[in-house]
Amino acid sequence: MNVRILKVGYLETNCYILEKNNSCLIIDPGDNAYFIKQQLGKNELLAILITHHHEDHIGALDQLVQSYTVPVYDAYNTEEQSYQVGPFQFNVIATPGHSSDSITFYFPSYQMMFVGDFIFKNSIGRMDLPTGDENEMKQSIKKIKQYADEIRCYPGHGDVTTLSDEKRNNPFFIDSK
Repeated sequence: MNVRILKVGYLETNCYILEKNNSCLIIDPGDNAYFIKQQLGKNELLAILITHHHEDHIGALDQLVQSYTVPVYDAYNTEEQSYQVGPFQFNVIATPGHSSDSITFYFPSYQMMFVGDFIFKNSIGRMDLPTGDENEMKQSIKKIKQYADEIRCYPGHGDVTTLSDEKRNNPFFIDSK
């Protein structure tokens, strides 16, 4: 599976295009629908995955759904279970804290997690916005710390990291018990 990172919008949100066998998924189309469409190339778009519904992560969602008529996977229509969309298999993990609708998409075959604004390299997402909650964030961190160290985490902003790096260097992970 190939992962392409597009920086979109004024907050430079990471929009991800996952490609496999001429099919693709989009994760967090935050802005610039036209640019995202161009980046799909000849791949068939199968679905759009949303880590949470803050505007900088869904700004291009409506335009893309209108253009492609594909399903959207988010906290409101998924459960913590495994999903198969074309050649893509992923698990949904509820990770509230940054927002009540924050979820992580885990692709176990590739040891990749798309974490939205739950985890940033050496930090976490804000909890002072509507529906943010410090206690939920602590529980989400405890839950995600149980996963394998080698998993790569693809955040909503900034650089890719690994769970091992976060367990060693992220003060919010170190402080959680």
